[in-house]
Amino acid sequence: MLKNLLFKNQDKKQLIIAMVGAFLGITFLITSIHYLIRINDFGKGADILGPNTIIVQKRVSNSSLLKLTRTDFSTSELEKIKLKPFIQDVKPVIANNFNVSFETADPLIPRFRSDVFIQTVDPKFMDVKSTAWKWNEGDQFVPIIMPRDFLVMLNTFMSASGIPQISDNLAMAIKFKFTLSNEKNTQKEWFDTRIIGFTNEIASLLVPENFMSYGNTKFSNGKEQKITQIMISGKEGEFGLVEDLLTKRGLSSKNAQMVVGKLKSIIGTLLMLILGISTIAVFVSGLVLIQYMQLLISRNIYEIKTLIHIGYHPKNILFKFFFYFASIFGLIASLGVAFFFFIKHYIDGILDTGGIHIDKGITPGSLLALLIAYTLFISINYFTAKKNVHKLS
Repeated sequence: MLKNLLFKNQDKKQLIIAMVGAFLGITFLITSIHYLIRINDFGKGADILGPNTIIVQKRVSNSSLLKLTRTDFSTSELEKIKLKPFIQDVKPVIANNFNVSFETADPLIPRFRSDVFIQTVDPKFMDVKSTAWKWNEGDQFVPIIMPRDFLVMLNTFMSASGIPQISDNLAMAIKFKFTLSNEKNTQKEWFDTRIIGFTNEIASLLVPENFMSYGNTKFSNGKEQKITQIMISGKEGEFGLVEDLLTKRGLSSKNAQMVVGKLKSIIGTLLMLILGISTIAVFVSGLVLIQYMQLLISRNIYEIKTLIHIGYHPKNILFKFFFYFASIFGLIASLGVAFFFFIKHYIDGILDTGGIHIDKGITPGSLLALLIAYTLFISINYFTAKKNVHKLS
């Protein structure tokens, strides 16, 4: 009876407009947060680099060949780059200052040996996470991350030797060996080593920092350690500024890294814009719904006062308004989620066709945003209804 008395004979145009606005706002809110998270995760796991991170080096020119310009980085250069407001962090890529050879040491695999170039990067920049990525003198083996191109070369050798090619998992089970030596080859040391991951972004074998320090201290014969590559991590959505910095300073990076960085920056900026618009839409629609509730209460002053006088408790009337609008917003949220799943199917298909393969699972962050929006609305709705109803009691 209360519902018919309070809500039946009301103009619902304002309510419908607010519901449509809230529906669109919630749909775009969930969608933008979901794809913002997924695009930010794009490229993780498959490569060594963390988010928005690139490896750069100085461009080699004719003056570099004549030794008129340097191709290595000084400490002061790294500090100047790090001070830029759009740069999150800068770290050197340390290379070996000694001779290293890499060979198979497994009785089931034919002997394969090659002189190699090894490097180490700061673990903060790495997406290949493993508890085995550490080394101390006396450890059983040295963990390494191998360039995928090196595995291709190894498989080519296997094929030429009449041996089946190996997968990533099998490669990580094979025993290998490092031979470290000084420039004159008068000092040598051998280390067992195992592959713990692969990278498409770095062309050298990666080793833990402690192992590199050990080799450079013991076998480099005091040669100066030069930094020819650095890792730059840019802030989210500001990759264009990083690209401008590279151009101004004559730095270059791998094309694939630049493409992924640009893609994430452009799409991230677009999604942030949509997120902002959808947040405003949800906020404004919520205010319109609350204003509509206040309008209903003001139009039903006589009915509410009469109900209170004949014995209805104000709380009963309050909860009628509260549950009515909470159920409306709940219906809007449910429709928004259902429509999100509908359009997600098509967006995922478009991204797959374009070669952007992202995780198809639902991000908890998008559902959390919806829960926060719903909680804020019903909280404001409750206190507004309480204030207005109690004025009339």
